[in-house]
Amino acid sequence: MKLQTKIEIKKSASTISYSDKVLFIGSCFANEVGSIMKNLRFDVIVNPFGVLYNPASIAESLERLVSGRHFENEDFIKCDDIYKSFSHSSDFSAMCLDELRSNVNRQLDEASIHFKQSKWIILSLGTRWIYRLCSNGKVVANCQKLPPNRFEREPLDVDDVVRLLSPLIAENPMKNWILTVSPVRHWKDGAHGNQLSKAVLLLSIEKLQNLHENVHYFPAYEILLDELRDYRFYSEDMLHPSGQAVNHIWNIFSDIFMDLPSLEFMKIISKLNTMDGHRPFFPDSKSYVMFDKERKELEKAVKEKLEYFRSLTSSNNV
Repeated sequence: MKLQTKIEIKKSASTISYSDKVLFIGSCFANEVGSIMKNLRFDVIVNPFGVLYNPASIAESLERLVSGRHFENEDFIKCDDIYKSFSHSSDFSAMCLDELRSNVNRQLDEASIHFKQSKWIILSLGTRWIYRLCSNGKVVANCQKLPPNRFEREPLDVDDVVRLLSPLIAENPMKNWILTVSPVRHWKDGAHGNQLSKAVLLLSIEKLQNLHENVHYFPAYEILLDELRDYRFYSEDMLHPSGQAVNHIWNIFSDIFMDLPSLEFMKIISKLNTMDGHRPFFPDSKSYVMFDKERKELEKAVKEKLEYFRSLTSSNNV
């Protein structure tokens, strides 16, 4: 008896290797999956502008990575005694303007180089809704808890999303783009409004796939809603996927997009991560000394293997 509707996905013809650089941008779901890859020691940068939800802000961040243009003093705002940015999530803030500007530009420089060398760009789209500043019409990545009357809220349609993302994909034909719709539910507009928003994103990705051969779709949204159709796979807020659900989706993602050598190497690194997390009751015992010796030998082997993969990256970029 079948108790699930399994999402059938074919193995991707293009696959991710430890020799590849990968960039994640988008919703908190990008944070979740990107952090797993980072923990497994892939060469990954995750959300250099913080969590971004709408396609317009994602496109703006990609354009900034392409140009590498620094943020200037006028790009920041002061809320009470805290400096913030409309181009970043609320994680980027400081009481000193120079400190904040230096921090965001340092991360911009690092992410810009990484983007240009990345073989894989993974975008997680969260919502079609954008917020514009009433004063100048600029789309903001985060309203920074300012009064609602300072913003106008409007929806993007399919053509808007395609117009924003298609040129960036076309300008980077050697990169593989994985697009996904975040399974996190945006409940502000209710169940129907959330579905309409997700539908626009799904249709937009389908159109981008039809326009560009290097665009891949990963059905994270469908896996959570259909394959894991149960509230036990949500966190306590009933909106975000639980850790168990994220791990399940990650396992499917890795099976689809990772090459076989990387899948095998991931097992070794997972073992090493488990060993690194071990805290002994008796660190001077003979058994722990032997365990620690094995851990150090494995760490050395992993480091040498990663250096080999990185050398392949360098060769490819020459």
